Amino acid sequence: MEQRIVTVLLLVAATLGFTGCATVKRTAVNQLGDALAAGGTTFAADNDPELIKSAAPFSLKLMESLLAESPRHRGLLLAAAGGFTQYAYAYVQQEAEELATVDAAAALAARLRARRLYLRARDYALRGLEAAHPGFLATLRAEPSAAAAHLGPADVGFAYWAAVSWAAAIAILKNDAALIGDLPLVDTLAGRALVLDEAWDHGASHTFFISYELTRPGGTAAGARAHFARVRELTSGAQAGPFVALAQSVAVGEQNRAEFLSLLQAALAIDPDARPEWRLANLMMQHRARWLLAHVDDYIASNE
Repeated sequence: MEQRIVTVLLLVAATLGFTGCATVKRTAVNQLGDALAAGGTTFAADNDPELIKSAAPFSLKLMESLLAESPRHRGLLLAAAGGFTQYAYAYVQQEAEELATVDAAAALAARLRARRLYLRARDYALRGLEAAHPGFLATLRAEPSAAAAHLGPADVGFAYWAAVSWAAAIAILKNDAALIGDLPLVDTLAGRALVLDEAWDHGASHTFFISYELTRPGGTAAGARAHFARVRELTSGAQAGPFVALAQSVAVGEQNRAEFLSLLQAALAIDPDARPEWRLANLMMQHRARWLLAHVDDYIASNE
C-alpha cells in the first residue's frame, strides 16, 4: 500500500501543474484518493502515538487538498471524517481535559479547537451522504426519520462518523444552543448506523452508545451496559476503548469507585500487540486509562 501511494503521489505531482489534461489530473487525484482511503491500517498499527500525532496533520491536509480537486470522492470523504474525528479526540480533546486542572484558559482554547475539528469531520461525513443521496441534508433537518430511511449498508460509516463527530462537538462545550438543538439528528444517524450494521468496524456503534446512552432521551445505564457487553463479544474483549467508555460514563454516573478502577485496570491489562490493527487505539486508550486512574478523586468521591 505504501509503495502504491508513493507511485500515485509522483503521478499527481507530475499532473497537478499540467493544466492541459484535466482527465489525467482527475484520474491521478482519484487514484491517490483511493490509496489514501484504503491505507488507514498503517497508522492504526503504529506503536508510537507521538509519531502519529506529528504525521496525522499532513495526511489530513493532503486529503483536503485532494477533495478540493475531487469533492465527491466518497472514500476520501469517509477517511477525512474519521481522521479528523479521531485526531480531535486523541490529540486535542484529551489534551484539553488534562490541561483543565492546571491552565483553564489553555484548556478552553483546546476545547474550542477540538469543536472546530469535530464540526469539520461532521461536514465531511454529511457531504459523503449528500453525494450518494442528493438532498439528504435538507431532508435530515426537515424529516430526520425519512432521511435515515434512505440510508443503506454503504452509508453506515458516514452515518457513524457524522453522529460521533456531531455528538462530540455538542458535548465538549455545551454553550451553543443551535448545536444542542441538533441532538435529535445525532440520535437519528447513530441509531440508523447501529440498525444497518451493528458489527460495522467491530461494533464501533456499540462503543459509541456506551457513552452516548446516558445523554440521549430515554437512555439508561442498563442500555449502556448492554452495548458494552455486545462490543466485548464482537472484539473478544481486546479493545481498551469500551472499558474506558463504561468507566467514564456509567461508573462515574453511579459513583461506583470499585467498578471505575476495575474497568480501567482491565483496559490496561490488554496487550496492544495482540491485535496490531488496534494497537494505536489501544495505546491511546491505555494512556487515557492511566490518567483517569491518577485523577480518580476528580471523578468519584472517596469511600473513606
